[in-house]
This record gives sequence, C-alpha cells and structure tokens, in this order.
Amino acid sequence: MLKHLPLDTLAQRLSETLPAEFTAFRADIKKTVRAIVQANLEQMHLVSREEFEVQRMVLARTRAKLECLEERVADLERLIGAGT
Repeated sequence: MLKHLPLDTLAQRLSETLPAEFTAFRADIKKTVRAIVQANLEQMHLVSREEFEVQRMVLARTRAKLECLEERVADLERLIGAGT
C-alpha cells in the first residue's frame, strides 16, 4: 500500500544518529524502526496518491451531477409555481 515511502531512508538516518558505541546494533535498530513506522502507517489506513486522485475525480463528477439536478428541480418548481 505505502511502498513508495522512504522508510528505509528514515530508518537509516535514525540509526546513523546513534553514538559510535551502538554501531554493532545499527542494522537491528534500522530494521526495528522500519517495522515500527510501517506498522503505525498501516494502522492509519492511508491511501495512495492514485487512489486519492480517483476519489477526488469521483467527488467532482458527483458534485457536477448534484448541481445539474438542483437546477432541474428549481426549473420544475418554477414551472409548477407558474402553472397555479
């Protein structure tokens, strides 16, 4: 789902900030940080940019249809009002 996020880069940068004494643990820490961040992102139920854009287009079409229907209803109400 979120394959394009630079999680490896983030984990690498965090592991590089560790003191020299932790050099032996960097690989483990990098792996752990990546797993924690990935798990938290998955819990957020984020969507991809592509899916977001698709939903944005669907919403735009729905709004356009709604505006058209509102105009038709207004026209019909005017016709009914003028006929009485």
